[in-house]
Amino acid sequence: MKLISMENVQFNYGNETVLDNISLDVFSGEFITLSGPNGAAKSTLLKILLKLLKPKKGTVQISKQNKDGKKLVIGYVPQQIASFNAGFPSTVLELVQSGCYPRGKWFRPLTKRDHDIVKQSLLGVGMWDFRHKKIGELSGGQKQRICIARVLASEPDILVLDEPTTGMDFENRKSFYQLLKHHVTDHGRTVVMVTHDLEDAKQFADRNIYLEQKENTQWRCFTLASCNEHYWAAD
Repeated sequence: MKLISMENVQFNYGNETVLDNISLDVFSGEFITLSGPNGAAKSTLLKILLKLLKPKKGTVQISKQNKDGKKLVIGYVPQQIASFNAGFPSTVLELVQSGCYPRGKWFRPLTKRDHDIVKQSLLGVGMWDFRHKKIGELSGGQKQRICIARVLASEPDILVLDEPTTGMDFENRKSFYQLLKHHVTDHGRTVVMVTHDLEDAKQFADRNIYLEQKENTQWRCFTLASCNEHYWAAD
């Protein structure tokens, strides 16, 4: 099922075109990586995809329903979201539990299923042992992980991540990609992830989208390439 469709999108910062002629479809149950050189407006593309930025030209359509006919839920973790200061009052567990609350329903009691989802979300990012820590006591990389866990606890249909593995070592990156692949294959979720770590990620991804400079244009004018490139894990 097609969840997001972007057609012939152009985006400018002032008079400067940073994305041009972008067309892209996102389907349920696929793991997409988005890559390209520094300055290729990958984060901007994500924000346009989510309608957080409005393109100068072109259209973006987001389905109102998921493949089961229920309201589509999108989880977004932007780059460097973890800016909590040392005085932030919440514990790790409390923050991730807040991801279980539907919008406008903050005071309903959590169910056993909710608690199980929170635990699995924290285990998945390697932060279960830190659940009683105050958020302000964590490192930047640990804060990033609990932000991802919070989004996972909301059980999104689409999980959109902007360079989520920054600061992770190889083993933690591999475990994280395995977690995302589990959500795609076992839960039918869709993952769209910006990464500079393409060599490690490609064995888990279904498709890579590469932003490249258009020929005979300024450096910051990019278009999609290799849109149909698929990765296949070796036997």
